[in-house]
Amino acid sequence: MTRINSTQSTPGSGPAEASNGSEPTTHIVPGGHGHAFEVKRGTAFRIVDLHGQQIVDLMAWVLPYPSSLEHLSMSYTRYVLNGEAPPAVGDCLVTNKQEPIFKITADVCHTHDMTFMACNPAFYAGMGLKGHRSCAENIAEAMKPWGMESYLEATAVDPFNVFQNTPDMSLKDLGCSRPGDVIEFDVLKDAVVAVSSCPYDVDGFGGGKATDIAVVTGLKPQRA
Repeated sequence: MTRINSTQSTPGSGPAEASNGSEPTTHIVPGGHGHAFEVKRGTAFRIVDLHGQQIVDLMAWVLPYPSSLEHLSMSYTRYVLNGEAPPAVGDCLVTNKQEPIFKITADVCHTHDMTFMACNPAFYAGMGLKGHRSCAENIAEAMKPWGMESYLEATAVDPFNVFQNTPDMSLKDLGCSRPGDVIEFDVLKDAVVAVSSCPYDVDGFGGGKATDIAVVTGLKPQRA
């Protein structure tokens, strides 16, 4: 698969189509910050690494949040996939009810992590970087309109670490995605999704600076 920009379609699908016939919506998430958005069953959304080597923490909760108590779960997903990591095109990510929430329909990087937590204030404080931005805080800030009050609510859910190379660390760099790399999901449950353009920039990681990503919503599902 070739790399694409934030508004192009995946190969073979023609111009990017919105699920309701209108134009898809692209939101640029600044490097080191977060964004949350609702998605509807029967649509699709896409995450694009605009500049390369940028890890994206992704969490999701089934609507209505928080009363449903159902969320995207990496431990349940690992179980359903028999421990295979990372998931491949055609695989589903599942919730803590062991029900599919997203199906991967396009993936350029093929390298993602399902084992590590979101970086958080204690993580950076332990390195002498108190006050450094973190994915847990980014997601809590983005989820505030839905009622999330503390970053500790975000740390209760392990993220799907998009473009993070933990499964093949001996073969590739930790951040191995390239500019234009994309992953796309069909939505199987109404949900609120939160992403963080990971602010980890220690020891020159990711070029020493978190960079912008794009989130494209309202796409027509590909049904890989």
